[in-house]
Amino acid sequence: MKEEPKKGSGIPLIIIGVVLVGAIIGGYAYYNSAKTPPKPTGNVASTNSNRANQSASAPLGATPPNLMGSTTANVTVEEFADFQCPACASVHPVMKEIQSTYGSRIRFIFRNFPLAIPQHDKAYEAAVASEAVGMQDRTKFWAMQNLLYENQQAWTANPNYRSIWEGYVQQIGLDVEKFKNDMAGRDAKARVDADLQRGRGMSIDSTPSIFVNGKNIGGFESMTVSNLRQVIDAEIQNAIKVSGGNTAAPAGNSAAPANTNAAK
Repeated sequence: MKEEPKKGSGIPLIIIGVVLVGAIIGGYAYYNSAKTPPKPTGNVASTNSNRANQSASAPLGATPPNLMGSTTANVTVEEFADFQCPACASVHPVMKEIQSTYGSRIRFIFRNFPLAIPQHDKAYEAAVASEAVGMQDRTKFWAMQNLLYENQQAWTANPNYRSIWEGYVQQIGLDVEKFKNDMAGRDAKARVDADLQRGRGMSIDSTPSIFVNGKNIGGFESMTVSNLRQVIDAEIQNAIKVSGGNTAAPAGNSAAPANTNAAK
């Protein structure tokens, strides 16, 4: 009498099915995350609300500020950002386009606002590094800003990040030893601390945060070239109406830094 062949267990097939389903779900999640732009760091809900103009009563911040455009422009664009913030790096090209488009028709101010969170363990030092560069040559601050944002992933993940920054300083033609001394000194840190105090006085708790004439433009989704141009153009037109057609700032697209002397 022949034995009937034993039926194989269905358990391996079930396991294989579960693994395949898990792989599909994981792949879909990864694909979606890859398409998702960086989000602001910090308390996003607070940033997304349009606050009243708090700039007048807030501390002044670093003086002179890191400024491009005209010191007499009727429209001030003030950005608070963190060099270790992915969303800030994402917005950086937008801000460069705004600077180039409006030039001397606006006063563009960059404020260092490094967040004190574990993920941003190098943010404060990066802010100090940018100010140490500015202490040698205020115009070179912007070159250092570009390098820090454009290479954010490289220096953030490297334990020898200070050596990388020193390479940037050499690349933009400044004295590396002076940079190292200024990094270790009090003045560069004092400028960062002053910007932090101003930001806190304006109830900032996430980055990036952008203000136009003291008014928060809204959350990350509002930080586009088209939206910023709409807000800035409205402020320019309002200034023209108030002044009877004469604005303080000349028209033009020169985006050169206004303060060329090293700040102390």
